Amino acid sequence: MLPLFFRAITQRTTIMKRSRKITALAGGVGASKLLLGLYAEMDPRNLTIIVNTGDDITLHGLKISPDLDIVTYTLAGLIDPKKGWGFRRETFHALQRLMIYGRENWFNLGDRDLATHIHRTALLAEGKSLADAADAIRLALGVKSQILPMVNEPVPTIIDSNEGPLHFQEYLVKRRAEPIVRGIRFHGVDSAKPAPGVLESIHQADRIFVCPSNPLISIGPILAVPGIRDALRHRRNDVIAVCPIVGGKSLKGPSDKMLAQLGHDSSATGVAKLYADFTGTFIIDPQDRSQSAAISALGLQVVVVPSIMKTLAQKRRLARNVLAL
Repeated sequence: MLPLFFRAITQRTTIMKRSRKITALAGGVGASKLLLGLYAEMDPRNLTIIVNTGDDITLHGLKISPDLDIVTYTLAGLIDPKKGWGFRRETFHALQRLMIYGRENWFNLGDRDLATHIHRTALLAEGKSLADAADAIRLALGVKSQILPMVNEPVPTIIDSNEGPLHFQEYLVKRRAEPIVRGIRFHGVDSAKPAPGVLESIHQADRIFVCPSNPLISIGPILAVPGIRDALRHRRNDVIAVCPIVGGKSLKGPSDKMLAQLGHDSSATGVAKLYADFTGTFIIDPQDRSQSAAISALGLQVVVVPSIMKTLAQKRRLARNVLAL
């Protein structure tokens, strides 16, 4: 049994960790795993999440925000754990009826998920912003953390491919990431502004985490918003990034393929090079320990901890390790 003094120190350290203000930059499925761990390991009211909206798309007249919904559903305990998106035990009757009417069905929209998109579309039609809609949805689902879109304006991610320009969802879902990527652009981002609260959350946070999301099309759009990358550079010593590449492979999605096709190294070092100007600490998996020296040479502090998150216990363990920094 620990002496009373050491028990008090341990308890005080735990309280300090739980009371820190954390801001996280996030994409969808990969990010949601770490976010769920953080949500469990700290006071969730002190967690603010800036979410990529480059994936947003309009289908069947509805405004769909995949990454915002994945993060919200995950923290609300509603996500389908096998797919990492959508509601668990979802049905697709409406989508099947849309097929009968000759409408496209390549993007899976579940029946309960449709309610979210209808609600968001109605709020936007009433003059509310995307940030207003995101806040209304997360409150209705009982999520305690702040969830902010990176911008309120549409800034769709466009993949320039060997088949021509494709919306990211067309590239990823409709074409299953088969086209060769020749370039990535975020349409309209130069004239966009960070959504209310985004820059403030970066300035006021005790630590800023970059979740293990695709650096090109999940974190990349957030960084492209005027003012965000500069704000992170000013907080560089407090920025901690978790690498989404382990052993040269993506933890989720086509990150490795996209990096290679655009001339980047599909490795922890390759991602570190993309983040080096605004990140002070870079977390890699033990599989990539041999790259520690190369990453350190970029001016980053390297932390080696298990970063593969298949179970809730692993998600919470990584969250504890990140918070301990």
